Amino acid sequence: MDLLAVWADRQPIRIDRLRRRSPTPPARYPPVQHVAETSAITYRSFRNSDPPALVALWHDCELGRGAASGFSYDALEFLNFSQRYFDPNGFIVAVEEGSDDIVGFVHAGFGPNEDFSALTKERGAICAIMVRPQFRGLGVGRELLSRAEAYLRDNGATELIAGPAPPFDPFYIGLYGGSRPTGFLESDPDAEPFLTKLGYEPAERYFVLQRDIVNTRDPLNFRLVNVRRKMKLSIAAGSPRSDWWWMTRYGRLETLRFLLEPKSGGESVASVTVIGLDLYLQKWHQRVVGLIDLNVNEDSRRKGYAQTLLTELCKRLRDEMVTLVEAHVSESNTAALKVFEYSGFEKIDTGVVYRKQAE
Repeated sequence: MDLLAVWADRQPIRIDRLRRRSPTPPARYPPVQHVAETSAITYRSFRNSDPPALVALWHDCELGRGAASGFSYDALEFLNFSQRYFDPNGFIVAVEEGSDDIVGFVHAGFGPNEDFSALTKERGAICAIMVRPQFRGLGVGRELLSRAEAYLRDNGATELIAGPAPPFDPFYIGLYGGSRPTGFLESDPDAEPFLTKLGYEPAERYFVLQRDIVNTRDPLNFRLVNVRRKMKLSIAAGSPRSDWWWMTRYGRLETLRFLLEPKSGGESVASVTVIGLDLYLQKWHQRVVGLIDLNVNEDSRRKGYAQTLLTELCKRLRDEMVTLVEAHVSESNTAALKVFEYSGFEKIDTGVVYRKQAE
């Protein structure tokens, strides 16, 4: 079966349409260390005319390996601003008086309720914050964060997190983090000192794991050989999940759910979802997919099924000219970390979720 043909048939909206159609607008500021401290900054909420300037700001800020690049403003529109729960009041921009140039922004939002059917506002998330390099050190970031926190508290948040992570990751899926947003990445060195100085503490860490499936050998042992004799890789029909929270975010990306099934018939014993990461092509110069929601049936665990699924999937992806596979795993999930390690994945980054009690 042609995996890419299946992918195209199931996804009427292709994410590669969102890649940059014209050169990224160059920074409008010279590469100096700081602008004058007397520069006047005003703050306002999001406007529909902002996305082109926001894309230029994103690229100027050099957010590190985990931030997509080379995309058009359509990507921000499609993945963030067109969400029905997007609130312009939660997206605050800093503007230089006189020029009306956007020099920074912060984006705050909320996660889902227990059954993933609607938002809950008990916990608020700082999903993104950035300031143009020439305007750092002037208190712009501090003021943006303060205004975002006030927005979250005014809407009922009693706990604040900085760095979106499941399930409190309403925005930037496909744009930041790689496979999925899991906090602010350590490869962006400015995040931790800025947040800890303002009262946030690291609360959870996610390891970013990757496997080069072109230049590494597939793991092989007798246990896997025995499992492969009995099991086969297949593609699930329909969407991987049907709840509103999943559909409104990952439903906008190209996804396929792979299953490990008995050759003799019967229900699958393990599954994982593959996500296209086309918006990272220019940053990583490789054809990459992400893995999320690896699951093994409770009565089928510790039998080598997860490793077999990952190994067979990497073989299939290699045949489809994919070169790199990425997954994120919580530091506390030692069982999953071992499975990915045994499957040839290596840690290349860490995402950190910061927490602060709302005052």
